[in-house]
Amino acid sequence: MNSEFQIKGIGQISIRVHDMEAATRFYQDTLGLNLLFQIPNMTFLECNGLQMVLSIAEDPRFDHPSSVFYFQVDNIHASYETLVGRNVHFLDKPHKVAEMGQTATWMTFFQDPDKNVHALMSEVPVSQ
Repeated sequence: MNSEFQIKGIGQISIRVHDMEAATRFYQDTLGLNLLFQIPNMTFLECNGLQMVLSIAEDPRFDHPSSVFYFQVDNIHASYETLVGRNVHFLDKPHKVAEMGQTATWMTFFQDPDKNVHALMSEVPVSQ
């Protein structure tokens, strides 16, 4: 492996949006992420130490759906109900996707105002 090159981590993640005001409201107010600052065509948010950027594509070649974000929550069922109450559009209900040893992984997928798909995920102990 080349010792001159090493990825140190993720500096920030960008989500393409079309309506900055609606996207900022969704991620800040609905999901509760911390607003760091805004500049023209970009909003910077923080999620537990990870910087997220909402941005309007400057070039049509970059105007495409984002990657899926898996937001960790302690109680997926309560979180799902809270976001349903905030009119978040879910594609499914919380469901178990994997069981490894004494831990089960649960997920549910939702869309933001630009139809980007994200998920809530929760790892819970398997009932004995």
